[in-house]
Amino acid sequence: MSSIKSTSRRTFGLAVAGVAIALATSGVSHAQDVRTIKIATAAESKPLSWGAIGVEPQGYEPDVLKAINARLPQYKFVMEGAADIAQETGLATGKYDIATGGYYRAPAREKQFLIPEAPIGASLIKIYSRKDSGINEMKDLVGKRIVPVTAGGGIYKFATAWQEKNPDTKIEITASSAGVPYPDRLKEVQNGKYDALVLPSTRGEQTVIDQQKLDIKASEPVAINNTFVLIHRSEENQALSDGIDKALKELKADGTLAKLSQKWFGEDITAYMK
Repeated sequence: MSSIKSTSRRTFGLAVAGVAIALATSGVSHAQDVRTIKIATAAESKPLSWGAIGVEPQGYEPDVLKAINARLPQYKFVMEGAADIAQETGLATGKYDIATGGYYRAPAREKQFLIPEAPIGASLIKIYSRKDSGINEMKDLVGKRIVPVTAGGGIYKFATAWQEKNPDTKIEITASSAGVPYPDRLKEVQNGKYDALVLPSTRGEQTVIDQQKLDIKASEPVAINNTFVLIHRSEENQALSDGIDKALKELKADGTLAKLSQKWFGEDITAYMK
């Protein structure tokens, strides 16, 4: 009888050990299956996204990325803030798998990167000028000094396209790669160095205006563009792009994007998504 009990204990012990090993092995396999995705977010575009390297990014896009990651457990999203030029360069070289920063879809970007069909947000382009400027729309910029815009960037392309459609209304748009932070640009409009600044309203301009008590107003949107997630083009990242596209559609449908928009921008930008 004692021998039977001893044998039973040994059999049970081996079974338990086997289960433990199986669970441990399963855990290791699961951990190995989770792929780390490096993401570059805008570093100085509060409330869209901000946070220098070494500081956890905050804002609308980081919150949306977290919501996407919750629906794609096979990935671990790791975000860091980066300057605009460093984002696209790092994405092209493969340093980053993903970049977000209020990016527009453009033919050159579609060739270079994978871009999910579903937008992550909407960019409302507005004109910022002194309250006594009389500037309310693009045609009011004739003869005005406009803050230089990033060469090849979305605002430069918008302004160039607008000029082509309105050849009889000449505005002077100059390109620059100086990368001067937009809070400083707003101050340059305030002190008269420039007459106007054209930017997406999601960069947190109104917060700067309120905090710095600047005598500056924002126009109604002069253009509206969807914004997208850019993904490093590779065979491995196609599944990542498809997953993000599906997640973004679900997050818009269930109202998550609208809630995050209200949280960070004080308005529902998803209503403007085309």
